Amino acid sequence: MGSVGLTARRRAAVVAALMLAAFTFNTAENLPVGLLPFMAADLRVSLGAVGALVTGYGLTVAVVSLPAARITRSVPRRYLLTGLLGLLAAASWVSALGSVSYGLLMAARMVTAVAQASFWVLVGPVAVGLFPPERRGRVMGLLSVGGSLATVLGVPAGTWLGGHGGWRAPFAVLGALALVSLVVIAALLPASRPQESHAAYGAGPDRHRFLVVVATTALSVTGVFAGFTYVGAFLDDVSGFGEDAVSAVLFAFGVAALAGVALTGPLLERLPRATLAVPVAAQAAALLGLYAAGSSRGATVALFMLLGASVAPVFMATQSQVLRVAPGRTESALAANSAAFNVGVAAGSLLGGVLLPLVGVRGAFLAGGLLTAGALALLTWPESAGSSGVVEPG
Repeated sequence: MGSVGLTARRRAAVVAALMLAAFTFNTAENLPVGLLPFMAADLRVSLGAVGALVTGYGLTVAVVSLPAARITRSVPRRYLLTGLLGLLAAASWVSALGSVSYGLLMAARMVTAVAQASFWVLVGPVAVGLFPPERRGRVMGLLSVGGSLATVLGVPAGTWLGGHGGWRAPFAVLGALALVSLVVIAALLPASRPQESHAAYGAGPDRHRFLVVVATTALSVTGVFAGFTYVGAFLDDVSGFGEDAVSAVLFAFGVAALAGVALTGPLLERLPRATLAVPVAAQAAALLGLYAAGSSRGATVALFMLLGASVAPVFMATQSQVLRVAPGRTESALAANSAAFNVGVAAGSLLGGVLLPLVGVRGAFLAGGLLTAGALALLTWPESAGSSGVVEPG
C-alpha cells in the first residue's frame, strides 16, 4: 500500500514514531557526555577514554553514511527502519549490562553509530514521502524537533537518571524507546520500495547548489564546534560563571535551539534561502559576539541562546535544501550532508583543541565565528541564473 492510501491518523503515528526514534538516536549519541565521570569511575578508564565513545561515534557516522546509503538504496524502508531500530535497541541493552566491559561498550556504540548513519539518511525521505510535496518543510521541522529534544530533555534526563540509578539505567530506557518506535513503524509504515516515493529524488535538481549547501554544512559545523566543544572552559575562564551555572546556560541553549527549530520549520518551503542564510548569519554573530563580549555574563547568556537558536535550524535547513536540490537520489545526497556534518564536528573539536594553548578559548570562538562567516559568504555568493528549485517564490 502506498502512502496515498494512508489515513491522517496513521501518517501522524508514523511521524511521531520517527520523531521518537530521532530523539532516541540523538540522546544515545551524546549521553556519555553527561555520564563521563560515572562511566570512567565504574569502568576504570580515563575521562578521555569515555570521551572517545563520542568522538568515535561521530567519525563512524561520517565514514559510514555514504556507503550505507548506496548499499541499502533498494531495500523497502519499513524493513530497513525496523532493522536499524532493532540494532539501536539491542546495542542500548548491551550497554546496560552489568558485566559490560569498555571494549564491548565501544563495540555497542559503533553498532549504534552505523544504525544512526543509515537512519538519518532515511528518515527525511520516508516522512516527507507520506505527505504531499508542499508539506516537506513542516515535516522536516517536526523531525528536527524530535532530534532537538535530545539536547533539551534527553541528555539532561539521562544524566540525572545515571547519577541516581547508575549510568547503565539510561541506556536501558533508550532500548525501550527504540522498541516502541520499531513496533509502530513495523505495524503502520507501508512496505513500498523507496524509488516509488516522490521524495526519492530532488524536486529541482541543482548540482552547484547542492555542493554549496554541503560545503556550508561542513564550514558552519566546524565553526560552531571549534568553540562550543570547550563551552565549559569559556564559561569558567572568560565569563566567570561557577560550575553550577554551566548546566543552566546549556539548558537555555537547548531551549533556544528547540524554539529556533519550531519557528523555522514552517518557513522552509516558502523561504528556502532565507531559512538557511539567516541562521548561518546569526551563528556567526553569536560566535563573534562571544569573543568580543564574553566577559559580560548577561551578554554571554543572550549570545549562547542566539547560538542555540541558530545552530539547530542550520542543519535542518541544509537537510531540507538537499531534499530539494539533490542531483540524484535523495538518500545519497542526504548521506553526503550528514557526513559533512559529522566531519565538521570532529574537525571543529580538533581545531579548537589546537587553538586553546595558542590563543585561548576566546580565540577558538573567534576562529569559529570567522569560519561561519566564510560559510555565509559562500552561501550568498551570486549564482548564475537558472539554479533550479531554490528560488524564493514571488
